[in-house]
Amino acid sequence: MAEYHYDVVVIGAGPAGEGAAMNAAKNGKRVAIIENKEMVGGNCTHLGTIPSKALRHAVKQIITFNTNSMFRDIGEPRWFSFPRVLKNAERVISKQVKLRTQFYARNRVDLYTGTAYFLDPHRIEIRGSQTSNEILNAKNVVIATGSRPYLPSNINFRHTRIYNSDTILKLSHTPRTLAIYGAGVIGSEYASIFAGLGVKVDLINPGDRLLSFLDDEISDALSYHLRNNGVLVRHNEEYESVEGEENGVVVTLKSGKKLKVDAFLWCNGRSGNTDNLGLENVGLEPNSRGQLTIDKQYRTEVEHIYAVGDVIGWPALASAAYDQGRAASSELVGDSFYRYVDDVPTGIYTIPEISSVGKTERQLTDEKVPYEVGQSFFKDLARAQITGEPVGMLKVLFHRDTKAILGIHCFGDQAAEIVHIGQAIMSQEGEANTLDYFINTTFNYPTMAEAYRVAALNGLNRIF
Repeated sequence: MAEYHYDVVVIGAGPAGEGAAMNAAKNGKRVAIIENKEMVGGNCTHLGTIPSKALRHAVKQIITFNTNSMFRDIGEPRWFSFPRVLKNAERVISKQVKLRTQFYARNRVDLYTGTAYFLDPHRIEIRGSQTSNEILNAKNVVIATGSRPYLPSNINFRHTRIYNSDTILKLSHTPRTLAIYGAGVIGSEYASIFAGLGVKVDLINPGDRLLSFLDDEISDALSYHLRNNGVLVRHNEEYESVEGEENGVVVTLKSGKKLKVDAFLWCNGRSGNTDNLGLENVGLEPNSRGQLTIDKQYRTEVEHIYAVGDVIGWPALASAAYDQGRAASSELVGDSFYRYVDDVPTGIYTIPEISSVGKTERQLTDEKVPYEVGQSFFKDLARAQITGEPVGMLKVLFHRDTKAILGIHCFGDQAAEIVHIGQAIMSQEGEANTLDYFINTTFNYPTMAEAYRVAALNGLNRIF
C-alpha cells in the first residue's frame, strides 16, 4: 500500500475544495485533492447550481418565446418535455468539468478518485479507487465534502415518482402535476422551473411565508409572481405521509388535506457529508445535521484540520464556498488575503430572480436605525422595456442622516448581476459609502444598472 506526503490534502473537489487547493498550490504547497465522483466539480457542477441554473435559463427562454407576440409570426407557442430541456442544460456540465480539470493539472495539484477515510489525524486512506488503496499523509487537511438532501426515513425515495433535489435531474418524463415539499431556495427555484414548463405545482411550505430571510416586500413579490404563474402556495402545512402509487403520489397533510399528484419532490433541508469520513479517528463529532463546527479561521477542534463550504452550514452557497476554501488555505499558508466570509449576497434563481445584500427593512426597524428607501421599478426603465422584462424592482436602503447604503434588494431580470454594483459601494469605508455615488455617476443608457440612479433620486426626494 503506497503512502504519499503532502503539505495540504483537500477532501472534496467542489467550489470550496477548489478554492482551497488552488490557493495553497499557488503559494508553493504540495497539494492533493480527493474526490469521490468520477469527475471534479462536486455537487455544485453535477447536481446543484450548474444544472439547475442552466435548466432555469432554458425554461426562461421557452417562456420568452411563448409570451412574446413577435414570435407568433413564426408559429404557435411551443412546450418542451422536462428531459429534453434538461439535456440541453447538461452541455454546460461537460464544459465546467473540462475547465476545472485543467485548473488542477495546470497548478500541479494531484487528483485522487475515491472515498477519503481518516486513519488518524494526519493519515487519510483513499478507498474504492481503481488502483490499490493509497494513503496520503497530510500536514494540513481541508474538509470540503459538501452536503446532500436530508431524507426523512418515513418517505420511500426509491419509489419511481418520489424525488429529492438531486434525483429530480433524472426525471424521465414531464408530470402534469407536481407537489414540492419545502419552500426554501431550492423548492422555490424548482417551483418556478416546473411552472414554466406548464406543470401544475403545489408548493407546500411548513413556514408562514416564502424565504423569510428576505426583505418582506421581496418575499411578497416572489409569492405573488409564483401564484401568477400558476403555483399554488400552501403555507403552514406539514406532511403526515407521502405514499407512492403506481400512477401517482398521495400526500396527506397534518391539516387533513390530501393531494394526489403525478410526482413528488422533496426540498426540505440538507445534511453535511461527514458520515463516512472516519471522523471518530481524529476526535471530531458532527452535529445532528452532519455539519462541522469551525472557528473564525475555519479550523475545526483539531488545529490542523479545516472545514469549509456546505459541510459547515450557513450560507451554503457556491459563491461563499469558493471564498471560504480560499480563506482557509490563506490562513494555513499565511498570506495576506485571509478573511472570514460573513457578508454574502443572496442569489436566488427563481423566475424572476432575486438578489440582496445587507440589512432588510425589518432588521433596520428592529434596530431603530433611521433609514429611508429609494425605489426603482423595472417597468419604467428603457432597457427593461426593450428586453420585454418589465417585472421587478430595485430597492436601496440608506441611512437618513449620513446617506450610507445599508441594504440592496433586487427582484427581477438580472437581479443577481445588478446587486453587485450596490455591494461595491456598500463595501467602501467611511464617507465613500454614500447614496450620492449614484447621483454623481453617469450610467450607460439604456441599462439595468441605471436603476441605481433612479432609486437614488427617489430616495433623496424622501429626505429633502
